[in-house]
Amino acid sequence: MKRKLLIADDETNIRLGLRAMIERQFPDRYEILFAADGAEALSLLAAEDVPFLITDIRMPVMDGIELLDRLEGLPKKPAVVILSGYDDFQYAKAAIRHQVREYLLKPIVRAELFAVLERLEEEHRASGKRELPASGIDASERLAQVLLRENAEEKEVRSRLLEAGLDWLDGEYAVGLLKLPANATDFPAMSSKLEQALGAESDWARCGVREGEQVVVARDPALFAGLMARLRGHSLGQPCLALSSRVTGMGQLRLAYSQARQASKYFLLHPDSGIIGYDAVRSLDSGCPLPEEPIRKLSNLVGLGRLPEMKRLLQQALDIRVVARCEIGYLMAVSRMLNEEVFDRVFRTYGEESVEILKLYKKAGHIENFDRFHDYYHHVEQLLERLDDYVGRVRSAHGERTDMQKAVDYLQEHYSEDVNMAVVSNHISLNYTYFSEAFKEYTGESFSSYLRKLRLRKAKELLSGTELKVYEICSLSGFDNVKHFTRVFKESEGVTPMEYRSREQPVRGGRN
Repeated sequence: MKRKLLIADDETNIRLGLRAMIERQFPDRYEILFAADGAEALSLLAAEDVPFLITDIRMPVMDGIELLDRLEGLPKKPAVVILSGYDDFQYAKAAIRHQVREYLLKPIVRAELFAVLERLEEEHRASGKRELPASGIDASERLAQVLLRENAEEKEVRSRLLEAGLDWLDGEYAVGLLKLPANATDFPAMSSKLEQALGAESDWARCGVREGEQVVVARDPALFAGLMARLRGHSLGQPCLALSSRVTGMGQLRLAYSQARQASKYFLLHPDSGIIGYDAVRSLDSGCPLPEEPIRKLSNLVGLGRLPEMKRLLQQALDIRVVARCEIGYLMAVSRMLNEEVFDRVFRTYGEESVEILKLYKKAGHIENFDRFHDYYHHVEQLLERLDDYVGRVRSAHGERTDMQKAVDYLQEHYSEDVNMAVVSNHISLNYTYFSEAFKEYTGESFSSYLRKLRLRKAKELLSGTELKVYEICSLSGFDNVKHFTRVFKESEGVTPMEYRSREQPVRGGRN
């Protein structure tokens, strides 16, 4: 039976091109649907069972980012693949931070697209292999629904769990979050092995809630240790298990799940631990001060060719001795600070010229993309090296500052016109934000301050050297109106334009 795949893109050629590629590679696998914008896609997804969605980011009516937000309200969400041009960086960054399965850059590379679709197929087949219990109610599906619905009322939670035969959750139990190996692609085989490892005990249940994870709920604490022992050495790789505290009653299920998820974050620091319990990490320091100064200095050094100093600052910001004694939220916060204060700042200032750098950012921007702290650290270090080289080359391209002199010359000629920084930066073909910083570095003051002083200097020349009226001088020197001109003039010189003229007139007369 064909599965439905929705392609949402406002360009007809792209929709048709993707369909042609997919149907040639996977004949008779998909029924392909089209949407020209996010609103049309949302309507189709709400009306039909569509397991896969490929969507552009920039679309009319409703863009891809809003579509992702609106998908959260659907009872059944598709697996999402995002498409974007590398110049849509700000949009792409927002998409990355949603729970999308993959992010592909245009123009689409066939092999990458096909590999993504194969992986989504494996996951879809694995999720469909759950066996229904005798009652006809899918316990796995019910459990997943309860765990994923944060605002579900206790009465609804209890009803769903009782329908699935999970009445034993009225007693004491724990929740385990089993993280499968990163290279585990044979999900059906892993699922089968997990069922065998759990054995015939009745008081347990499991479900999948995220890619590469399984949730196991069990009354007997020995079941978790036995499960890991049976899975140890399996050819598919060794999973990690994060355990909640022991809780009692159905109303504590989501709390226990939250504890297990919190504990699972610590595998980043202890990847070889096998089992990490929430009770072992709950007392870690939650008040560690963030390394604001090293990160600020690091941001200022990008592009100056001072890599050894940058690496020392990175070592301070991500000091493993501090990270290890702090609650995991500290590391998450440091990662966000690096993204916002260093990486985002570079892209805002210098543009997004390099697709390779964008791909590096895509991974480094999310610490959950890594299984080991060591891998995250070196990925960030590599990104910093690339950004330092890139920014250095951009700066050296304008090293002689002939472009800045062109900007100054342009202002000297056009100061009386409706000129602003966007006009001048476009005139010399420089990124707006980079132009702002380069202009200040070249002239010693901001663009607005420089332009204001230039106009005031021209105004003073006209006041002292002509008999033109103040409103005429206001217009000729580039000010919007006389009131504004008078206020700015007095703030700068301490006197009004007329007072300045009366003071300068005798001087000019004496010279004549």
